[in-house]
Amino acid sequence: MSWIKTVPFEQATGRLKKLYERVTGPGNNVDNIMTVHSLRPHSMEGHMALYKNVLHHSANTIPKWFLEVLGVWVSSLNRCGYCVEHHFSGLQRLLDDPARAEAILAAIEAKAPDTAPLDAAQVAAMHYARMLTQAPADMTEADIDALRAAGWDDGQILEINQVCAYFSYANRTVLGLGCDTDGDVLGLSPNNSEDPADWGHR
Repeated sequence: MSWIKTVPFEQATGRLKKLYERVTGPGNNVDNIMTVHSLRPHSMEGHMALYKNVLHHSANTIPKWFLEVLGVWVSSLNRCGYCVEHHFSGLQRLLDDPARAEAILAAIEAKAPDTAPLDAAQVAAMHYARMLTQAPADMTEADIDALRAAGWDDGQILEINQVCAYFSYANRTVLGLGCDTDGDVLGLSPNNSEDPADWGHR
């Protein structure tokens, strides 16, 4: 599951057990990206709060399926197969259009977002995400101007930025600690966007 020791659900006690109970999916499954925090439960709590508020909050105005597209794109650029697998599964479920989802994935794998079945504003967001992921220090105000010109407002630009930043954090957590998908249930997420405290995976 990872290159460091982790505490399985059945052996968890105290604060860790309470956090596990908040993030479980079917059959008390806890994703390995959360289990890897088990020796420091406070970092799991921080990770989950960030993830829930950035990607699964009712105040976001960008459709969740497209935020998942950005997550898969950033994860692919960072060569994080774990997050690509998980979040492509989530994207498929949310989009509910298998052919379109596969075409988006094909464009991501080809590193060619312009070929994806997305609108011009979404493609512009993909270009911003690539720049932020691969050359963040080279970004300028012109990159924000390009998003505005494509039709995104400043609050939506913040959403795009935060999703891209979160996935780079998640990718480095996974890649740096050797997380794999063994035992994970792919495609689940904390879908109760109305309650930021509800972390249950469904």
